[in-house]
Amino acid sequence: MKSIFLSAPVLCLAFLAILFLQSGLDKVLNYKGNKEWLTGHFANSPLKKITGLMIPMITVLEVASGVCCAAGIYFFIFESSAQVGLIGAQLSTLSILALFFGQRVAQDYAGAATLTTYFIISIMTIYLLW
Repeated sequence: MKSIFLSAPVLCLAFLAILFLQSGLDKVLNYKGNKEWLTGHFANSPLKKITGLMIPMITVLEVASGVCCAAGIYFFIFESSAQVGLIGAQLSTLSILALFFGQRVAQDYAGAATLTTYFIISIMTIYLLW
C-alpha cells in the first residue's frame, strides 16, 4: 500500500518548504546580520548600490515560496489538488534563479554552484506537480 504522505511530490514540497521558510525567516529575524553580510558580499559588484532593496525582495519571495510549498502539502494530501504546491515550486525556482544571479554577479562561483542542486529539486517538483 502506497502512502501519499511519503510520495515524491510531498517530500519535494517539504524540502522546499523547509529550505525557504528557514532562509526567509532568518532574513526577517536576523535582518541586520544578513544585511551586513550581503553588503560585504556585493561590495565589489554592480549590485552594491541596490543591496538594501534586494534583501526585502528576496525575503518576500523566499517566505512566499516556503508558505506555498507548506500549504501545497496540505492541499495535495487532503484536497487532491496540486495547484498551490505548483505555485510554491514555481516561486521556489524563481527564488533560486534570483539567488543564482546574485552569486554569479558577485563572482561567487562556488556559491552559485551550490544552488544547482536546489534548482534541480525545484524543477523536478514542478514536473511532478504539473
